[in-house]
Amino acid sequence: MKRLQTNMFKVFAMLALVVVTLAGCSKEDEVFPLPTVSTSGTFAGTPGATVTVKATINAPAGIKSITVLKNGAAFDSKILAGEKTYEYVKDYVVEGAAGTTVNFTIQVTDNQNQVSSLVAIPVAVSAIPPKTIVDVEGVIEGNVTWTKDKIYRLKGYVRVGEEAVFGTISKVGVLTIEAGTVIIGDKATKGTLIVQRGSKLNAIGTAAAPIVFTSAEGVGSRAPGDWGGVVICGKAPNNLTGTVELEGGYKGFHGGTVADDNSGTLKYVRIEYGGIPLNPNQEINSLTMGSVGSGTTIEYIQASYGLDDSFEWFGGTVNAKYLIAYKGTDDDFDVDNGFSGNVQFGLGYRDGNLADASGSNGFEVDNNSNGDAATPFTSATFANMSIVGPIGTSSSYADNNFQNGAQLRRNNKLKVYNTFITGYPTGLYIDSQKGSAKTNAANGDLVVKNVVIAGTTGITGAFKSLNANVYGFGVAVADEEQIAKTNSSGTVATKPIEIGSGVKASDWFKAIAGNKVLTSTANTGISSALWSSRPTLTLTAGTSESLIGTALPTLTGMTATDYIGAFKDTDWTAGWAEYSPNSVLYIK
Repeated sequence: MKRLQTNMFKVFAMLALVVVTLAGCSKEDEVFPLPTVSTSGTFAGTPGATVTVKATINAPAGIKSITVLKNGAAFDSKILAGEKTYEYVKDYVVEGAAGTTVNFTIQVTDNQNQVSSLVAIPVAVSAIPPKTIVDVEGVIEGNVTWTKDKIYRLKGYVRVGEEAVFGTISKVGVLTIEAGTVIIGDKATKGTLIVQRGSKLNAIGTAAAPIVFTSAEGVGSRAPGDWGGVVICGKAPNNLTGTVELEGGYKGFHGGTVADDNSGTLKYVRIEYGGIPLNPNQEINSLTMGSVGSGTTIEYIQASYGLDDSFEWFGGTVNAKYLIAYKGTDDDFDVDNGFSGNVQFGLGYRDGNLADASGSNGFEVDNNSNGDAATPFTSATFANMSIVGPIGTSSSYADNNFQNGAQLRRNNKLKVYNTFITGYPTGLYIDSQKGSAKTNAANGDLVVKNVVIAGTTGITGAFKSLNANVYGFGVAVADEEQIAKTNSSGTVATKPIEIGSGVKASDWFKAIAGNKVLTSTANTGISSALWSSRPTLTLTAGTSESLIGTALPTLTGMTATDYIGAFKDTDWTAGWAEYSPNSVLYIK
């Protein structure tokens, strides 16, 4: 009996030990299976296409982190909150040459610090089927459509319709261009597309598939002035007389009495590396509009790296929205000969290395070349414009031909609202060397309201010495203008700019409600990445000097806004604009 009791005691003791041991085990001591990663399907795409990389993750202990490598280098990482299952999804824009493979690897760590096996996700780079290049010359007559499965090369002056003699329209054409189509300008013949009076261009792209006019040169070899550009001629009024032809003598006849003339629709279109000099001071611009009527639609257009002006209006009544003048050489927005349309939401953005000997400006505005009182006056309205010169910091380089954010001259009556100007040696110059722009300003016919000029007054030092002969240098609003160079030392004679009876131009500007002069851009709400390879354009919350929340006037025919400049919290350039066009492969 005693032996039996002893044995039973041992059994109970062992059972108690087991119970104590089990009771002492915490949840953290539980053993969980390793996390696993699985993929299904194949991943492939042509260069530039977007492929969605996917993987399914299971981790009974909960997911702590996910690490993804691309060809052995860090690509993506995520910290999770202990989910036991997770669908990893990441968009990837395919890179590399056709026939190669981009290898992704994914690894998961769980909350027990257990690590999954490395799982490979290969993405095959597919071949791009070469597109047929179609050479286009001469006159387009009737209804013609260009499709995205081909590339169209402009050789010489390609005309939609024909008007070989002013006033005699002998042929009419309607050119329709499909979304996603690429058109290249031949360099040797300076290919140019000219839409003659009475004809139409319907180039309607989308944000996902813009229409691109560009240089025929290869990646890395494109340059401003490789080809002509796009020219549209209409029948709307201008203030010229006699035979009216666009500068350069290429039979760009324009003008008439049809204010609502319709030359077609351009929407989601990029125009790159255009602009050619035909004669001294006579050029084709990236987009040239001669007396284009208000029945025409111009929206979401980017003009990049043009050799002359990005956009120029010679008379006309056309309205436009969402324009980007990107790193052009001469002026961003050049307005002449009685243009009276409305333009809203525009970005002018410059490169310090690209400027024109004639002087480069954000706005350059004339009633006409003589500055006389020919009617209709140049009286267009521009609103919500962001004019960004190249001088972002005190160390920024800028060619000494950069001049003004806005040069309003030669008897114009322009209206500018809700606009932000920065990065130029001079913010605003009301130039009365020809005509009387300052009289128009005093009378309220030339309007500058709710305009913020920031950062121009801090331009000093070595950069200033390069610009010793530029009037109004280093100021927001020029109070003097150059009248003559007096000697070889560079001394310049000037005269005051007075708006009305003895009022300095700078005082006139500051007295207008909503106008501001800021010493820097620090408190405006613009991003420090405004001057970067892919500029950040939307605003962040600012201070009392913010560009957000200013009370703005209601402008007929324009979208109501509560901010200064072209952007608030939406970047309307995203998806369709291209800020590095020389790296884009258009032709295989």
